[in-house]
Amino acid sequence: MKCKHRFVEILGGLCLLLTPALRGTTLTETFASDPTQTGWRTTGDSNLFDWQADTEDLAVTWDSARSNSFFYLPLNTILSRSDSFTIGFTVRLDDIAAGTTTGKPYTFEIAIGLLNLSKATRTGFLRGTGSDSTDLVEWDYFPDSGFGATVAGAMISDSNHWATSFNDPLELVAGSSYQFTMDYRAETQTMTIQMLTGGSSTNLQAIVLTSAFDDFHVDTFAISSYSDAGQDPQYAGSVVAHGEVDDISLVLPPPPVQDFSGALIQNHWQASFVGQTNWLYDLESSADLRTWTRVTSPVPGVGLSQTLTDPGPVLPMGFYRLEAIKP
Repeated sequence: MKCKHRFVEILGGLCLLLTPALRGTTLTETFASDPTQTGWRTTGDSNLFDWQADTEDLAVTWDSARSNSFFYLPLNTILSRSDSFTIGFTVRLDDIAAGTTTGKPYTFEIAIGLLNLSKATRTGFLRGTGSDSTDLVEWDYFPDSGFGATVAGAMISDSNHWATSFNDPLELVAGSSYQFTMDYRAETQTMTIQMLTGGSSTNLQAIVLTSAFDDFHVDTFAISSYSDAGQDPQYAGSVVAHGEVDDISLVLPPPPVQDFSGALIQNHWQASFVGQTNWLYDLESSADLRTWTRVTSPVPGVGLSQTLTDPGPVLPMGFYRLEAIKP
């Protein structure tokens, strides 16, 4: 499977779109101002999420009786198991209860983390079935329904392979703030999870990806209220929780295209850029900005300056774009 992410367009002739030479990205959100003005969006039930200007945080209701709902921020890139990244956030629960939906007496999760937005917003994306919610990297909390409260980390691949960290019994006390840091290192294929509360730090069980785990492709950070639909009736659970999320921090790898430039070289269009080693790149041309034709085969990034050249002559009224593809 290949997930495409078009990062830049290159316009032929004298007009170019230039990409800043970023060396990595750190995104932070303290909710000191209206987050909808800085790219945050809502899908599903928007009433579950409320920015509080007076306390500078996001009030969240997780209610599994409602449809899948996300308060989310696009990353403008795609992350996979070949990328290192860090997720940090603070969560405080005011109250939480399991078994809140009739006929679903057991526990169900509240969630924060990374997802593939196009998959998560499709009809049929069901977190409770165990097989219909692929491409996730998230923190989950399950309130106690007789077996102990659980803090969990979950990584779910394109083809529904699971890698998890279940830490129980571990209860989040209502009214207390908990800072979580989830740090994934591509070189070791390991996600470490740290919990900090009241000045005390706890290292939770790490997640290690094995060779059986194929890959994930995530492009969005989200605070997720999942529907409890689709579960096996014998074990079905549900949840309602109220709380606040704050101090979000995302440390992401460099963008797939850096130091971009383009030029005519002996009547052939040439794109120069620094590509990342875990992306593929191709050059496409168009005469009308509607229909695009690939003029080079996809080549891997090398982490250094490289070029792609159209082997044919430049069109009289032509346009070019560079496409970054995440394998």
